[in-house]
Amino acid sequence: MANKYVRIILIIILFIVFFEVGLFSSYTLVTAEAPNIQGLIDMQIDKISNFFSPEKVNEALIKDPTPVTISNKKDVAMRLENLSKVDGVNVESMNVTTRDDPDNENMTVSIEALGYASPNSTSGQIIISQEPSYKIIAAADASYRGSGLRVNTDSITITSVLKLF
Repeated sequence: MANKYVRIILIIILFIVFFEVGLFSSYTLVTAEAPNIQGLIDMQIDKISNFFSPEKVNEALIKDPTPVTISNKKDVAMRLENLSKVDGVNVESMNVTTRDDPDNENMTVSIEALGYASPNSTSGQIIISQEPSYKIIAAADASYRGSGLRVNTDSITITSVLKLF
């Protein structure tokens, strides 16, 4: 029985040794320099410890985002339009969520909206399409003010603008 465990540990050690030898040799081939062995091992240990850090574990255990209703959708849509360089943003399709506690006074929100491109001109005719051309994803700070939850339009940052096909 103990012989079986020794074999498993030996196989794991051999796997690690072959992995490290392959890493050092590939580093030598790519950079044409001798590898910094201590630096490569430290980098591997940092990557593995970051992978198992408490922050990463908490991110995996966080619940789904909570949808929230904001009171300044039109202002947010205009700011998204200006920042993302699209010709229009659909206010009705705007989705605002947060991972923070919705009862907090201040929170960070994630905004998703559909954007439209300018009308296409084909053979002298202007064709206006009702199909959205872009999906805009942004983040911003929000807080409760007199009429409800309001997004601070100066804090909006575009995370990505995706072209829809």
